Amino acid sequence: MDTLEKMAGIDPVRVGLDHTFKFKCHKKVKCFTKCCRGINIILTPYDIIRLKNCLQLTSEEFLALYTEPHILEKTDLPVVTLKVLDDNEKSCLFVREEGCIVYEDRPTTCRYYPLGVASLSHKEDVDGDEFYFFVHEPHCLGFEEEATWTVREWRKNQGVDIHDEINAEWTDLIVRKRSFPPNIKLSEQSKKMFFLASYNIDKFRQFVFESSFLDRYVIDEETIEKIKKDEIDLLKFGLKWLKGIFFKEGPFGMKEGA
Repeated sequence: MDTLEKMAGIDPVRVGLDHTFKFKCHKKVKCFTKCCRGINIILTPYDIIRLKNCLQLTSEEFLALYTEPHILEKTDLPVVTLKVLDDNEKSCLFVREEGCIVYEDRPTTCRYYPLGVASLSHKEDVDGDEFYFFVHEPHCLGFEEEATWTVREWRKNQGVDIHDEINAEWTDLIVRKRSFPPNIKLSEQSKKMFFLASYNIDKFRQFVFESSFLDRYVIDEETIEKIKKDEIDLLKFGLKWLKGIFFKEGPFGMKEGA
């Protein structure tokens, strides 16, 4: 918790799914859109799919126009953050005075606000070792509103429960990699594969269907048909494949002679 305590505005008190709090954000609250300034938002794989489809872009176009690459601390893994405007407030590219122009497809972090979520360790189920905490920013007046929620209700209302379910394998990969000794480094090829399967779903589709991938791995026909038709199924497939690369586990057997 030391890192959390050092972060401005973070209340390090852990809260569970049934914790109750008051909060509401709307256009009439005086601080409206202030939380969209001075941001540093790591995007999840599902965030990229939602946003690039909302903007009718390919993954590659979205990544080039709206993200910045980084190496995630203590993991050696490549991630992307949402670009901000080059203004004094470092505003989100999608915020306007009237609000967020991609609100229906906003990132996971935005959906959680004013909550944050953390994982203590590797877990087998999505709710296993997660806990929640409040992001108390000085400007935020949403806590003075009368709407009452449990953390569980807030997650469902904001659609973040769906985001978490789809991103679960990715989150687990990061948590497990963070537990590796610092001297164990990933190869550059492994990092590229992590980035490809996590963030560039269009290029990953090409990798699966236009390379020798299907000639090397034993994959049943039902799965092949599913990942041909659905980006979310393809994403989940890719994340399980990454787990096989990193941790030598999962359903991906190699074909004889591959």
